[in-house]
Amino acid sequence: MQENLNMVSSSKNNNNAEFAKLLEETLTDNTLQEGKIVKGKIIDILQKIVLIDVGFKSEGFIGLDEFGAQAQDLKKGQEIEVFIDRIDDEMGTIELSKERAQTVKAWEDIDKIFENDEIIEGKVLKKVKGGLTVDVGIAAFLPTSQIDLRPPKNLDPYVGKKFQFKILKLNKKRGNVVLSRRALLENERDSIKQKTLENIEEGQIVTGVVKNITDYGAFVDLGGIDGLLHVTDMSWGRVENPSEICKVGDTLKVKVLKYDVERERVSLGLKQISKDPWEEVESKFQIGQKIIGKIVSLTNYGAFVELAPGIEGLIHISEMSWTKKIAHPSHVLKLHDNVESVVLDVDADGRRISLGLKQLEPNPWDILEDKYQEGSRVHCSVKNVTDFGLFVGVPDCPIDGLIHISDLSWTKKVSSPAEHYKAGDEIEAVVLKIDKLNEKFSLGLKQLTPDPWNEASAKYSQGQTVTGKVIKIADFGVFIEFEDGLEALIRTSELAKERVSDPKEVCQVGDEITGKVVNLDIHDRKIAVSRKTLLEDEEESHLKNYMNKQSVKSKVKLGDLMKEDPKD
Repeated sequence: MQENLNMVSSSKNNNNAEFAKLLEETLTDNTLQEGKIVKGKIIDILQKIVLIDVGFKSEGFIGLDEFGAQAQDLKKGQEIEVFIDRIDDEMGTIELSKERAQTVKAWEDIDKIFENDEIIEGKVLKKVKGGLTVDVGIAAFLPTSQIDLRPPKNLDPYVGKKFQFKILKLNKKRGNVVLSRRALLENERDSIKQKTLENIEEGQIVTGVVKNITDYGAFVDLGGIDGLLHVTDMSWGRVENPSEICKVGDTLKVKVLKYDVERERVSLGLKQISKDPWEEVESKFQIGQKIIGKIVSLTNYGAFVELAPGIEGLIHISEMSWTKKIAHPSHVLKLHDNVESVVLDVDADGRRISLGLKQLEPNPWDILEDKYQEGSRVHCSVKNVTDFGLFVGVPDCPIDGLIHISDLSWTKKVSSPAEHYKAGDEIEAVVLKIDKLNEKFSLGLKQLTPDPWNEASAKYSQGQTVTGKVIKIADFGVFIEFEDGLEALIRTSELAKERVSDPKEVCQVGDEITGKVVNLDIHDRKIAVSRKTLLEDEEESHLKNYMNKQSVKSKVKLGDLMKEDPKD
């Protein structure tokens, strides 16, 4: 620097006394003061400094490095504003600064803009902690919360761009300036919003930009006011997620469905700007028609099939198989697969189409009804044994029949079918009923033989002596079985003339026991037998016989006496 100063001194005036005189004259001019901004003219551009004529007898200098990339564009005679940084009386030099001139000028401008609540333009320089640094003549701070209407997550798109700002805070002593872009955007939005609210009305077609997407829809900026485009109003068809229809930044043409003036809420529709496909559904789909569609949803009760854009039909779980009990549609169908089905019903008003999968195959109930007549005998294979009966399969038919526990025997009370039958047993049964409507196929085993109870009234009568084998002993009595399979009950109180506390004291299972029929109820299929009555009757009969014999003997003795001669 000293070398440059010497060059200045020697090139302009080698007479130090004369230069000092000129400098003194300059300093006596009260307009030449340190810290003041003045206009100057470039008179020479040297290797490291630029000589500036500031309008006085002495010349000033500025380091060439202050001009940065603009140094190569400097020209002699060019006017610039400079800051009088230092006046050196001894050296006879005036140090100038372009940068400080710009800074001071910038502070003056910023201070004026702040006082007048005006707008300032600046360029974003870089990201810093909590926001951005902006060049507005000086380095100012733009907090993240003041960058946009909503704090952005990514600040990179703002770097290097120019924006307009409002000055929120200004501290000249500390050199701090805080800016806000959001304040301008809010004012702009409020102005646009007011204009939008004045013109918006229900039924109107408007254009907006998607601002945000949620699980239930998308918020569309209509101009200062956001409208909600609900997921159900995005498409006539099924929409799993709003992001399938639009993304942030998309421009959409939508219809105003509802406008709440007081709450300033707008409901929008996208599908409503196109024709409702359900208006022509009855002409496109007829009952009995076979159609191919894409499975778009599986629920516990069925599968939804897309038949055309915006039109779906339901295959109810009950319409998936004639014979199988489907626990869940996913066991039969797969999401997004194409499937063929039959149209069962079309309800345009209710926006419902019922579809069937099983209808693609012949109804096995029709086959069953044609092949087997009620009352016919059929060979069966036991497939499953339950507490309430047997499930059996019949030849050439996928439908299983049921032999209810009550149809296993006319006479025996079967408490557990598993005690008598097992899966795989081959049996013969009688077709009792084929209920196609309720899908029930009933068979019976006992119907293979006549019902013995039909002849019970002719075969058994009250007071008749009967003999049966003990098949079961209970606390309340003994069950006996006759030769024809009918069962009767002898109550404990009817087992003997004397009191019986335990029926096993009188008989055991397998013993034959005889008694008299004391009650016959054909309707309830019950026969009551009494051994006690039989014993009492037998005892009474023996007594009568004995008394009759004694009476005969007495008559014989009296007759003998009458035959004797009195004379004797």
